[in-house]
Amino acid sequence: MSGAALIWCPFPDAESARTAADALLDDALIACANITGAIESRFVWDGARATGSEVGVLFKTTAARLEDVIERLGELHPYDTPAILGWQVDETHPATLGWLTGSVSD
Repeated sequence: MSGAALIWCPFPDAESARTAADALLDDALIACANITGAIESRFVWDGARATGSEVGVLFKTTAARLEDVIERLGELHPYDTPAILGWQVDETHPATLGWLTGSVSD
C-alpha cells in the first residue's frame, strides 16, 4: 500500500458537500475534497427502486486517517444512512503522498 486513501460519498446538494468538506479540512482529516457536478443516482431504498440527483465527493487522505474520516463523515452527513466508501490506494506518486502527509494531521 502507498499510504494514501480515498473516500467516495454522494451528498444531496453542493452546499452540504461543501460544509462536510470544510469541516474535514478544518479538522486536518483530509487534504482535498473534489466535489463533482450533479450526478443521477438510481438505487433501491426500502425495497423500492428510486432515483435522485446528488453531488459526489472524492475525499483524499492518508491510510492512517481513513477510519477517522469515515467516522467523522458519518457524523457530518445529512442522510440517516449515507453511502460512505473508503479504500487504501495501491500506488501514489511520491509528491502526492508528501502533500497528503503534510496536510493531514497524524
